Amino acid sequence: MQHFRIGISAAVAAVVLSVVNACAPTKDVVYFQDLKPGTSMEINKTYSTIKLRPGDKLSINVTTRDEQMNRIFNLQYGQTYSSGTRTQLGYTIDEAGNIEFPIVGTVHVSGLSRSEVEQRIKDLLVEKQLVKEPVVSVDYLNLGFSVLGEVSRPGYYTIDKDNPTLLEAIGMAGDLTIQGVRDTILVMRQENGVQHVYSVNMTDNQSITSSPVYYLQQNDIIYVKPNKYKQRQTTVNGNTIRSTSFWISLASLLTSILVLIR
Repeated sequence: MQHFRIGISAAVAAVVLSVVNACAPTKDVVYFQDLKPGTSMEINKTYSTIKLRPGDKLSINVTTRDEQMNRIFNLQYGQTYSSGTRTQLGYTIDEAGNIEFPIVGTVHVSGLSRSEVEQRIKDLLVEKQLVKEPVVSVDYLNLGFSVLGEVSRPGYYTIDKDNPTLLEAIGMAGDLTIQGVRDTILVMRQENGVQHVYSVNMTDNQSITSSPVYYLQQNDIIYVKPNKYKQRQTTVNGNTIRSTSFWISLASLLTSILVLIR
């Protein structure tokens, strides 16, 4: 009987130990571990502003003192004009990096920022003496990035500003889950037809701010890997260690075992 009790006690200890091991240590989940009050951060600004590419879609609005010209430049979505087409998806940048704008014609915009496109169209309108003192505004219609893996809300998120950051993207996705690996966040980015993969350590301030992917670009893919504890999770009667039913079953089992060894 004594041997039986020892065996049962060892089994209980093993179960408890396995559950404890499933919990990630604090050092694995804390961001910015080397960041202290008063610390200055030098940010990598290589890609600090979105640059437009073929396939991007834009909404372009022109405001002038001439209402007739306003109607020509700002056709309602779904209508067409002889010098260019504007659909519900806006102005699409073609493979050559151009858009077709009413009356103005072909405008090269690939490689430009949103503000640079606004200025270019404004300059063309004035140069062609079409209008005086136009106000041009450009908005993104289909730009975005994807967040996958161990985050609360994985999915595709739209870009509505010129300089979205990796930290903002993680925040939009509801932060990493407790099972997400924080020291190897992967960011996949297509550059000049080549897919590059960058790794960012969210526990290291320098790794974050010095990374070329601190500022995101359109079509970036962020992937958060599960930690080793999540990968080792096994199913017990259809329940994983994350589920409430598993904990209830475990508590019941331990109670029964303790009753037996008394």
